[in-house]
Amino acid sequence: MTEDVLGQANFFAFIFLFLWGLLIMLSHHNLIKKLMGMYLVQTSVILFVVSLSAKRGGTVAILLPDLTEPGAYLNPLPPALMLTAIVVGVATLGVSLALAVRLYRQYGTLEEGEIFRRIE
Repeated sequence: MTEDVLGQANFFAFIFLFLWGLLIMLSHHNLIKKLMGMYLVQTSVILFVVSLSAKRGGTVAILLPDLTEPGAYLNPLPPALMLTAIVVGVATLGVSLALAVRLYRQYGTLEEGEIFRRIE
């Protein structure tokens, strides 16, 4: 099983994107950069779940008269859930960017430490 997982490029892409987004969120103090890192982490998780739900030789989840084996059909639930996750993620990013604009207008900066200093 580990040979199958390590042999697929999409898992390496997931690990790379996830760690890159996590590094951006932890190492930068600019709120916009933190949001970009958060979005990379979310995108990597969506890529991972969609990659896990893929099946070679599978067909859409519509009953066909010549296919009686349930294993031949693709599960429609993971792509539907990931579509919902994409919509929620875009909405969350939009609200976060609006809050960042408001913070910039209020404090004149998007640096996390500077905002905390001005609040105190």
